[in-house]
Formats: sequence, C-alpha cells, structure tokens
Amino acid sequence: MNAYIFPGQGAQFSGMGLDLYENSPLAQSLFEKANTILGFHITDIMFEGTPEALKETKVTQPAIFLHSVILAKTLGDSFKPDMVAGHSLGEFSALVAAGALTFEDGLKLVSQRAIAMQKACEIQPSTMAAVLGLEDAVVEKVCESIDGVVVAANYNCPGQLVISGEIDAINKACEALKEAGARRALVLPVGGAFHSPMMEPAREELAAAIENTTFSKPNCPIYQNVTASATTDESEIKANLISQLTAPVRWTQSVQQMINDGATLFTEVGPGKVLQGLVKKINRASETASATLETNN
Repeated sequence: MNAYIFPGQGAQFSGMGLDLYENSPLAQSLFEKANTILGFHITDIMFEGTPEALKETKVTQPAIFLHSVILAKTLGDSFKPDMVAGHSLGEFSALVAAGALTFEDGLKLVSQRAIAMQKACEIQPSTMAAVLGLEDAVVEKVCESIDGVVVAANYNCPGQLVISGEIDAINKACEALKEAGARRALVLPVGGAFHSPMMEPAREELAAAIENTTFSKPNCPIYQNVTASATTDESEIKANLISQLTAPVRWTQSVQQMINDGATLFTEVGPGKVLQGLVKKINRASETASATLETNN
C-alpha cells in the first residue's frame, strides 16, 4: 500500500518550487493564485529569497505547504494514495492532497495558522529542544519533574523527541535530561514553543477559522498527528486539527500505525527528505521515495 507523507517546518530552502514553476503550467497557475490569495509575492521569496527571509513563520509555513501541495497536484494520475499523513504543518498539505480541503482554503488556513503562531510566540518567549538517545517515557518523566511549562512536543522516531515550553523550563529540562543519560539535549533555533500549552492563543484563533471552513471527506484515510490513527470523518479531522497546535506530533506512532495497516512504500511529497529518514529509523524495512514532477501537467 502507498502512503504519502508531507513535511513540516524546517524543510524550506532557497529556490524551492522553482523547478515546478518553470516546468509545469498547472504549477505556475497555482503559484500565481497563491500570490494573489496571500497578498504578497511568496514566489519571489521561495525562488530567490535568503534563508533568513524564508525562516519567517508567515513565509515558511505557506512556502512548504505550496511546494508540497503543488507537487502533489502535478503528479496527475500517478498520485494514488492509500493513506496520507503530514508532520505538523504537513497535515494541512496532506488534507488538500487527499481532497478534504480545497487548495484555496488550505492556503488561507495555513497562512492564518502561521500568523496566529507568530503572535503566540510574541506573547511570551518560549522555545524547543531536541533530545537524543533516551526512551520517550524517560523524557516525559523528566519534563513532569521540572517547574514551569515543558512538554514532549514531537515524537519523531525512537530515540529522537523534541520538547517544548518556557525558555527557563527548557534549559532546566535539558540539564536534567543529560543527567538522565541523553546523548544530546540541544535547544533549537525556533521562535516559540510549538505543540505545547504556550500555543493556546493560536489554537483559539485557528479554531474559529477551521470551524468556518468547509471540509470534505478525504479520498483516503489520513493519520493525524494528535491521534496517530486513521480517519476520514470531517468533524473528527477538524477537531484534531484544532487540537494539533497545543498537542504533541505523534509521528513515530503514526508511521507505526500506517505500517500495521499495510503501508509498504512511503513517498515524501515536498521539500527535503527528513521524513524518509525518520520512517527508516522507525522501521528499517520500509521502502521510501521522493515524489518527482510529472512534466506533462
């Protein structure tokens, strides 16, 4: 069975999407439509912008979404997913690719999500840290012992977990995790504590936008970050998307569940190969691939 997976923030690079724009009339029209919807030329930043310009949350999230979704749309008839999943932001790409959201609505929601998250980051300084070489349960236990807000945020693969919270609490947690035997506990260069209670203001803002957006039944099951299980129910998809901002990304569990449900090939749609690497660490036997442009579209 074919599983298609969609990357999240961090996969951006200067020049992303340019090959699509230059080689596919469909891609070109969708990129131009995106410029109109967003009210600025995101294509200029994607194709020629500096890494710094691309790192701005209000740019990064729509840029990765556009690269992934437009690539999926250029695959034409060869895009036949039996199941889909996306890492954090990638969940929106997955939903558009699977027909649960229109391109326009998906882009509007991603843009609103990015702006809401940026605002939440500015309310209170916060950050995230990568923890390597410890079991999930040990990381969770250490986080619970720290004063202040610090929680498990991204279950990326066995032995790689990202924690999220207040800066002081994250720093204390990193020291405690090293003492507990972590190979590394490294504060990440991010603007805020994504997938933690610190994102509550953004969750409230995005909830209203999601509730006012029409969702359709997807063409195949989507494995959502919050539950790590398959669903095609529109109301369930909405509720999980709203919860996603303050809840952890259960990527390890999602991939394991997809494999249990018959996934044999994982194709990453979008910039980079990060998710393929994680899939291999979760299950070495799984086959992985990158989606490539079909130039006849």
